[in-house]
Amino acid sequence: MATHIVLLRGVNVGGNNKVPMALLRTRLEADGFTRVRTYIQSGNVLVDAPGTAAKAGARVGASILDEFGVDVPVVALGVAALRQVVHQNPYATEADHKKLHAMFLPAVPDAVARERLDELNARFAGDLGDSTTLLGSTLYIHTPGGFGNSDLAKALSSKGRLAALNGTARNWATVTTLLAMASE
Repeated sequence: MATHIVLLRGVNVGGNNKVPMALLRTRLEADGFTRVRTYIQSGNVLVDAPGTAAKAGARVGASILDEFGVDVPVVALGVAALRQVVHQNPYATEADHKKLHAMFLPAVPDAVARERLDELNARFAGDLGDSTTLLGSTLYIHTPGGFGNSDLAKALSSKGRLAALNGTARNWATVTTLLAMASE
């Protein structure tokens, strides 16, 4: 058995894609997952299951579709991978965890997506100092003026220019909390 962190994109946002976490935990336990835990309502799930994180993520996604009729993108990773994301943080000096996000991507972006990221960084760095750093399949997003105020963050959103990345972002406080929960 391994612990897997499963991140759901776009659930329980603005009344859309409703997936009640308590009901999800019950369903996942019925589907054979053990030590099922969730963190806040935005789609952070930790499960113990045999096999790879990708397989666990696919099973969680299938359970959500079956139980709630919601087909959401899922990114799953193991504890070691999440630990690496935390240790590689290129913005480790940022004390305000609300100004740093990690966007977890289902795969390493191709050359075209990386070029668009470079263009967005150049365009939106400006006075707010927003920037991104891509390390593997994790995009670190630093927004010193606040994520909600960031044109860069908007451009990366599900409606923005890089929506095809199909990533799901978490603020740094959530990332470190998930690592602590996974390490218990």
